[in-house]
Amino acid sequence: MKRFTSLEARIDAAAHVVLDRLPRRGFSGALIEFIVFGLKQAWACLFGGAMLALIIGTRLLWPDDAALTRYDFLFLAALAIQLAMLGLKLETLDEAKVILIFHIVGTAMEVFKTAAGSWIYPEESIFRIGAVPLFSGFMYAAVGSYLARITRIFDMRYSAYPPLWTTVALAIAIYVNFFAHHFTVDIRLGLFAVTAVLFLRTSVHYRVSRFRHRMPLLLGFLLVALFIWFAENIGTWSRAWLYPGQETGWAPVSIQKLGAWYLLMIISFVLVTLIHRPRPVDVAGSDDQ
Repeated sequence: MKRFTSLEARIDAAAHVVLDRLPRRGFSGALIEFIVFGLKQAWACLFGGAMLALIIGTRLLWPDDAALTRYDFLFLAALAIQLAMLGLKLETLDEAKVILIFHIVGTAMEVFKTAAGSWIYPEESIFRIGAVPLFSGFMYAAVGSYLARITRIFDMRYSAYPPLWTTVALAIAIYVNFFAHHFTVDIRLGLFAVTAVLFLRTSVHYRVSRFRHRMPLLLGFLLVALFIWFAENIGTWSRAWLYPGQETGWAPVSIQKLGAWYLLMIISFVLVTLIHRPRPVDVAGSDDQ
């Protein structure tokens, strides 16, 4: 797996011209790693960040009498961003495949959940399936894009990673439960337990600039899920979609949704591992911090 596209490789080479002259140890070295970490995270969020900016911008600026509806604009803009990222080599073809898979998986769940009354899309649109505007699938695709990009940009490796088939089985069970709990027993607590058993010993080892760092993978899932929950609050504030009780005025999304996003993270992560297979850490040259 290549860490960078051709454009990213040129950016990385230019950055190292500067970074290699800076202090390697002590507070200055740690500060440099922290800054580079933030910049790489922002780069990995390129698609999701662009979509979130469009959602906020259209909430504030979109005219009520526009010929094109806000949702349709968001859908066409998401397609344009994807084509631009591929054309400018800001994204690999494999990442585009991940985004397509996530769009299909996410849209299928959206159609079911809106029919069940879990949330609504209050505005009109032409590009839609049932009550679901097609831009919504790109919200799930943004998560897949981020995970795929961060996997290669940070050259992620894993220690004590469980057998791939067990993680695929878990992801399938989680996805099925998102539908089945409307008709039968909700087994999400059991799914949390299985997730803990499978990944309790697993650590992700990632390279920022000069060193490899490591983090428990379960903690990584939680941090990403928390970030998505924050983004979801922005999405509902912008009335891109609404949960019951938010129709007459915005209120923060329940913290209980964090559990749903945590489980969705497992699905997202496992789908990405089918393209970027988990690689073991090179202990001899890991430079773990």
